[in-house]
Amino acid sequence: MDFQAYRDIAWNGVWKQNTGVVQILGLCPILAVSNNIVNAVSLGLATILVMALSNLAISALRNFIPYEIRIPVFILIIAALTTVVDLTFNAYLHELYLVLGIFIPLIVTNCIVLARVEAFAAKNEPGSSTIDGIAMGIGLTLVLAVLGAMREVVGSGTLLSGIDMLFPGAQPISLFGDDYPGFLVAILPPGAFIALGCLIAGRNWLEARKLARAHRAAAIAPDTPAEAG
Repeated sequence: MDFQAYRDIAWNGVWKQNTGVVQILGLCPILAVSNNIVNAVSLGLATILVMALSNLAISALRNFIPYEIRIPVFILIIAALTTVVDLTFNAYLHELYLVLGIFIPLIVTNCIVLARVEAFAAKNEPGSSTIDGIAMGIGLTLVLAVLGAMREVVGSGTLLSGIDMLFPGAQPISLFGDDYPGFLVAILPPGAFIALGCLIAGRNWLEARKLARAHRAAAIAPDTPAEAG
């Protein structure tokens, strides 16, 4: 597979088929942990690891897995890799692990992971499958990061709250000073739905503008080489 094919796979995962704002998958973790950017990105990185390793493992073993039992085997592999990530967070990032709580183990049941191994990894070679898993994970992490930043800034007037869990001694950024009263709804579940809706609308607007420009360019361009002359 050439470089352009890998590039197309990556772009598909990050933008064209973004799991958060196009496929609208995995809403439970997206809405639950995106109250600040640190929690959101941390869960996104954990998901990238699980998706990349799951895609790689299942692609490498796809010819040895009977079709009739593929789903249980896929879930078993995903569960094993999720457990490794979960224990790693518990060992090295314990405070963050306590904050994220059940949402790291729940990566096992995240439809994003199972959908990609079934739709892509089970049908393609390991290299492209790994790229697909990483790209899909990055796409999800970008959505989580933007969503977390929006909700944190509007809700509490800070950025990078909880950064000391990753880098001891680091302090969050206060954007509006100590007098900012906060906007509680932004960090509550309704705020998550509203912010995600804004992201989906923004992405659709950008795609509509791109399509309109393409249509205008096609209408302006000459129909034949003779007309161009």
